[in-house]
Amino acid sequence: MFKNVLRIGCFATLVFLLACSPKLNWRNVQAPDQHYTALFPGKPEKMERQLPYQNQELKQSLEAIKIDDDIYSISTIKLPANTAGEASKIVFQLQSNLLDRAKASGGIANVEETTYQTVDHQKFASKDYFITFKANEKIQQMMRVRWITRFAGNGDVWIYQISVLHTNPNSDDAKILLSKEEYETFFNEFHPD
Repeated sequence: MFKNVLRIGCFATLVFLLACSPKLNWRNVQAPDQHYTALFPGKPEKMERQLPYQNQELKQSLEAIKIDDDIYSISTIKLPANTAGEASKIVFQLQSNLLDRAKASGGIANVEETTYQTVDHQKFASKDYFITFKANEKIQQMMRVRWITRFAGNGDVWIYQISVLHTNPNSDDAKILLSKEEYETFFNEFHPD
């Protein structure tokens, strides 16, 4: 009988430990070169590339991590002061690429007013886009994305794209699914300089 009690106790302890073992291992990421701090649900990979834009190259940095069906990512584009006037055109192009792709697939995009907070705790207005992408009349992916434009003291402009891409959704409502705590945490804990 003692062995059975011991086995049940060990099993219960194992179940408890597995239940308490977090899938998301939140960590603060400092990105001083990209002028932001963020909270990622794990250690992100970092990539950089050059984007051609009007006879010049723009540097784009991306930090991203895949956890199960989700890709959490922050993309940064730095515009030098002499091209700062192009910021709104670039953001419009980034938005159009995603929204047009969703529309072409038969998906939809909903927009919600929101705010973000800078490192020094100032709040600014922003918008979150909740996007569905379809294939064969079935929702294949959902995405929540926010674009933020910040002007630096030296005239440079930083464009941020904060997003979560979720595959194989078990919901028809991107806003409900992508407003869960883990997604809210990721978006709310992004703080540009």
